[in-house]
Amino acid sequence: MENNLGPADNRGVRKAALSWRGLVPLFSLVLLLLPALDASAWRIQYAEQFYKLYHEHLYHYPDDTMEDIYYLEQALKADFANPLYALAPIKDKTEWERYRDLFRMHVNLKLIAAYLTLGSKYDKVNAYFYNYPWKQQNLDSLALAEKAYRVAYGYWAEAQEWSQKAWALRDVHLEAIEEWEDENVRIQDGDLDYKDTIDRTLAHLASVRDQFQKMGPGTY
Repeated sequence: MENNLGPADNRGVRKAALSWRGLVPLFSLVLLLLPALDASAWRIQYAEQFYKLYHEHLYHYPDDTMEDIYYLEQALKADFANPLYALAPIKDKTEWERYRDLFRMHVNLKLIAAYLTLGSKYDKVNAYFYNYPWKQQNLDSLALAEKAYRVAYGYWAEAQEWSQKAWALRDVHLEAIEEWEDENVRIQDGDLDYKDTIDRTLAHLASVRDQFQKMGPGTY
């Protein structure tokens, strides 16, 4: 199954400040973030290479999260490297198939987490009465958060499909990526259910937005 979600900036999600135009950083911005290396020494073309550039940040600033989203989305689009350079030892075609299914499942899960993190930067925990002077700004921010959260739904559907494919080969054990196998088990058992998480997050956002919409001069 191919990833058909497209880059984040094509799905109507944009940032709120500094005239930001998309959740995924522009290519020029990414180049500025990367080390200034010789082009031949910094040729990135395979899924594993993009995945290795992804790293979770201690402090989740929007630009950091968007950088991670960029690398993860590129990892889903790119071809896999030769099995010799896989992130786990591969002995035969069956292991190779399971590895690729688990990789795509895992990357989709990371993208869900990244979009939820990004959305949380624009979300509001509460709507306090003294926020009324900035009512519209808060509503705009909530709209951005909702778009980010809804993008995560698409990646959850993708993760489930790849999980199902990987589950068909569950008798094949790849010790080096045991964490991914655990994710596979949790999805199939229903213990890991991002739809429930996204649903609850959106329900809370809708409640806060309703409180902002009801604000007026008489409530301040």
